[in-house]
Amino acid sequence: MVRTVSKQPRKQRKARFNAPNHTRGRFLSAPLAPELREKYNTRSVRVVKGDTVKVLRGDYADEEGIVDSVDMKTCRLIVHGVMVTKADGTEVPRPIDPSNVQITKLNLKDKLREERLGGGE
Repeated sequence: MVRTVSKQPRKQRKARFNAPNHTRGRFLSAPLAPELREKYNTRSVRVVKGDTVKVLRGDYADEEGIVDSVDMKTCRLIVHGVMVTKADGTEVPRPIDPSNVQITKLNLKDKLREERLGGGE
Protein backbone atom coordinates (compact mmCIF):
# COMPACT_ATOMS: atom_id res chain seq x y z
CA MET A 1 0.00 0.00 0.00
CA VAL A 2 1.39 3.38 -1.00
CA ARG A 3 0.77 6.14 1.52
CA THR A 4 0.28 9.61 0.14
CA VAL A 5 1.77 12.41 2.17
CA SER A 6 -0.25 15.58 2.52
CA LYS A 7 1.19 18.99 1.68
CA GLN A 8 -0.59 20.57 4.61
CA PRO A 9 1.85 21.67 7.34
CA ARG A 10 -0.65 20.61 10.00
CA LYS A 11 -0.63 17.02 8.72
CA GLN A 12 3.15 17.09 8.18
CA ARG A 13 3.67 18.03 11.85
CA LYS A 14 1.16 15.43 13.01
CA ALA A 15 2.90 12.71 10.96
CA ARG A 16 6.29 13.57 12.52
CA PHE A 17 4.87 13.76 16.03
CA ASN A 18 3.04 10.43 15.76
CA ALA A 19 5.77 8.61 13.81
CA PRO A 20 6.74 5.14 15.08
CA ASN A 21 10.26 4.61 16.48
CA HIS A 22 11.58 2.73 13.45
CA THR A 23 10.87 5.73 11.20
CA ARG A 24 12.03 8.35 13.73
CA GLY A 25 15.61 7.26 13.05
CA ARG A 26 15.38 8.92 9.64
CA PHE A 27 14.68 12.27 11.30
CA LEU A 28 17.96 11.93 13.23
CA SER A 29 20.31 11.97 10.25
CA ALA A 30 22.84 14.74 9.71
CA PRO A 31 25.19 15.62 6.84
CA LEU A 32 28.80 14.42 6.92
CA ALA A 33 31.85 16.68 6.73
CA PRO A 34 33.38 16.83 3.21
CA GLU A 35 36.34 14.53 4.07
CA LEU A 36 34.02 11.90 5.61
CA ARG A 37 31.61 12.24 2.69
CA GLU A 38 34.45 11.44 0.30
CA LYS A 39 35.77 8.57 2.43
CA TYR A 40 32.44 6.78 2.99
CA ASN A 41 30.79 7.84 -0.29
CA THR A 42 27.58 8.92 1.45
CA ARG A 43 26.04 12.31 2.11
CA SER A 44 24.42 11.85 5.50
CA VAL A 45 24.20 9.31 8.29
CA ARG A 46 22.21 8.90 11.50
CA VAL A 47 23.71 10.66 14.51
CA VAL A 48 24.55 8.44 17.51
CA LYS A 49 25.92 9.12 20.98
CA GLY A 50 29.69 9.64 20.80
CA ASP A 51 29.80 11.29 17.36
CA THR A 52 31.63 14.62 17.15
CA VAL A 53 29.48 17.29 15.52
CA LYS A 54 29.85 20.92 14.50
CA VAL A 55 26.84 23.21 14.96
CA LEU A 56 26.11 25.09 11.72
CA ARG A 57 23.11 27.27 12.64
CA GLY A 58 21.82 29.34 15.51
CA ASP A 59 23.44 30.98 18.53
CA TYR A 60 25.99 28.17 18.84
CA ALA A 61 27.20 28.15 15.22
CA ASP A 62 30.81 26.90 14.81
CA GLU A 63 30.74 25.17 18.22
CA GLU A 64 32.10 21.63 18.11
CA GLY A 65 31.37 18.93 20.64
CA ILE A 66 30.58 15.29 21.29
CA VAL A 67 26.97 14.15 21.23
CA ASP A 68 26.05 13.34 24.84
CA SER A 69 22.61 11.94 24.05
CA VAL A 70 20.02 11.57 21.32
CA ASP A 71 16.39 12.20 22.26
CA MET A 72 14.18 9.95 20.14
CA LYS A 73 10.95 11.48 21.45
CA THR A 74 11.69 15.06 20.37
CA CYS A 75 14.25 14.18 17.64
CA ARG A 76 16.90 16.43 19.19
CA LEU A 77 20.59 16.11 20.09
CA ILE A 78 22.35 17.12 23.30
CA VAL A 79 25.87 18.32 22.37
CA HIS A 80 28.60 18.65 25.01
CA GLY A 81 29.38 22.33 25.58
CA VAL A 82 26.16 23.74 24.13
CA MET A 83 24.45 25.14 27.23
CA VAL A 84 21.92 27.87 27.92
CA THR A 85 21.69 29.83 31.18
CA LYS A 86 18.32 29.85 32.92
CA ALA A 87 16.90 32.85 34.79
CA ASP A 88 18.11 31.47 38.13
CA GLY A 89 21.69 31.17 36.82
CA THR A 90 21.84 27.40 36.33
CA GLU A 91 23.08 26.04 33.03
CA VAL A 92 21.13 23.38 31.14
CA PRO A 93 21.90 21.64 27.83
CA ARG A 94 20.36 23.20 24.73
CA PRO A 95 18.70 20.58 22.46
CA ILE A 96 19.70 20.96 18.80
CA ASP A 97 17.95 19.72 15.67
CA PRO A 98 20.08 17.18 13.72
CA SER A 99 19.61 19.15 10.49
CA ASN A 100 21.59 22.03 12.04
CA VAL A 101 24.76 20.04 12.69
CA GLN A 102 27.49 18.43 10.59
CA ILE A 103 29.20 15.22 11.64
CA THR A 104 32.98 15.75 11.77
CA LYS A 105 34.02 12.49 13.47
CA LEU A 106 32.12 9.21 13.62
CA ASN A 107 31.78 6.94 16.63
CA LEU A 108 32.84 3.60 15.09
CA LYS A 109 32.86 1.48 18.27
CA ASP A 110 29.82 -0.34 16.88
CA LYS A 111 31.03 -2.83 14.24
CA LEU A 112 27.61 -2.94 12.57
CA ARG A 113 27.73 0.79 11.90
CA GLU A 114 31.18 0.45 10.34
CA GLU A 115 29.89 -2.32 8.07
CA ARG A 116 26.90 -0.22 6.99
CA LEU A 117 29.17 2.68 6.06
CA GLY A 118 31.32 0.40 3.95
CA GLY A 119 34.54 0.80 5.90
CA GLY A 120 35.87 3.49 3.54
CA GLU A 121 37.57 1.46 0.81
